[in-house]
Amino acid sequence: MTLFAFLLALGVLITVHEWGHYRVAVACGVKVLTFSIGFGKPLLRWKSRKPHAGQDTEFCISLIPLGGYVKMLDENEADVAPQDLPMAFNRQPLWARAAIVSAGPLANLILAVCLYAATFWIGQYETQATLASPVAGSVADAAGLRGGDTVLRVGVSAESMHEVVSLDALRWWMLQQDASPVYLEVQPQGRKTSQVLRLSELSENAVSKDSNPWQARGLTGAWSRAVLGDVQLGMPAHAAGLLRHDEVLRIDGHPVSDAGMLRAMVRASGQAHIPSLQIWDVLRDGRLIQIEVQPDQAKENDQQIGRIGAQVGQPPVKVWVQYGFLDGIDKATDQTWEVMVMTLDMLWRLVTGHASLDNLSGPLSMADYAGRSASLGIGAYLSYLALLSVSLGVFNLLPLPVLDGGHLLYYLYEACTGRPPSSAWLEITQRAGLAMLVALMVFSLFNDVVRLGWLP
Repeated sequence: MTLFAFLLALGVLITVHEWGHYRVAVACGVKVLTFSIGFGKPLLRWKSRKPHAGQDTEFCISLIPLGGYVKMLDENEADVAPQDLPMAFNRQPLWARAAIVSAGPLANLILAVCLYAATFWIGQYETQATLASPVAGSVADAAGLRGGDTVLRVGVSAESMHEVVSLDALRWWMLQQDASPVYLEVQPQGRKTSQVLRLSELSENAVSKDSNPWQARGLTGAWSRAVLGDVQLGMPAHAAGLLRHDEVLRIDGHPVSDAGMLRAMVRASGQAHIPSLQIWDVLRDGRLIQIEVQPDQAKENDQQIGRIGAQVGQPPVKVWVQYGFLDGIDKATDQTWEVMVMTLDMLWRLVTGHASLDNLSGPLSMADYAGRSASLGIGAYLSYLALLSVSLGVFNLLPLPVLDGGHLLYYLYEACTGRPPSSAWLEITQRAGLAMLVALMVFSLFNDVVRLGWLP
């Protein structure tokens, strides 16, 4: 499933990208010699039965599926018959060459809008915007946010707030924010009235390499009742007599609002030299009982934590989210734009050192995510394709000589100076760009191997 989902994603994205180049090239009167999905030895070849005027394009699917290309008639690559010179790529005006090069990334962005729109039209279950307990001492905690609060509306001011349809939408909106104050209208658990909370501005360095505006404010995830799942034999939970479906209400008299708080309290017990005995108030089959629990101590990331050997929490509540035709297109356009901005921001943070290079993902992670999204349903898979399509479009616009953005940079130079870059300069920059691209691929592949735990 994973391999098929990944190859399908690559096939769709590459085909659309190269189709953009091809269609604009044909529209500009350039003769296209080859349209290939993949590199290397062609596995399948064919020609159109009704070609466009002056065209005799060979379409092929090649052995290596990690890209594609559109080969056009060009005097810089081979001799061109005199009668075909008007159809050569290098003979086209600057605007036409720039349009042909830009068409590939633009096609990916248009595809992303269509894919996002399809997910919004289809609809899908998303996690309800009921928040788990915030990190103690965080901005969210100081604002009065508590586990079980459901976010109804959000905004950058108390006067300009919009509805929150799901936790996914809230998290996405929060990721677009900077260090400015954020306002949440929340409905506390068990209450009918709501209140507006002001999450104050973040400190200058709060959004670090390893965090984001969501984490920096102390927000964690979805609320889940503090109910135990599977209990491991021989572990403290089993020794204490805890059972599956037990709901933890208090530990040593301190209320437990949700599963996140329960995990935090258990983990915090391991900070002592010897974890102390805890008194748990547990609701079992409608009866309130007290159980003595002695957590074990374990080491995690050079820190001592407590553990009891039991699963904690239930699946969060889901809500059905679906949009109409026009609303879906509008939201899809906004989503595509926001992903573009986020991608460019992340790239800039990587270049300037404000984000860790460990965040780079390669083909192995992409394949893993493709398989996971496909297993979640058509909506999740289409969203994944849209994200990849935006990433591919933005990446190809980067000013690296071997990418579309590099060619656009050459054309910008030509527009400013009135002449194209010299052949020697083109050769040097192409080699440098290729070396940078290979190094980037190797590094991202190494990150994949480490992330997936394939190293001993």
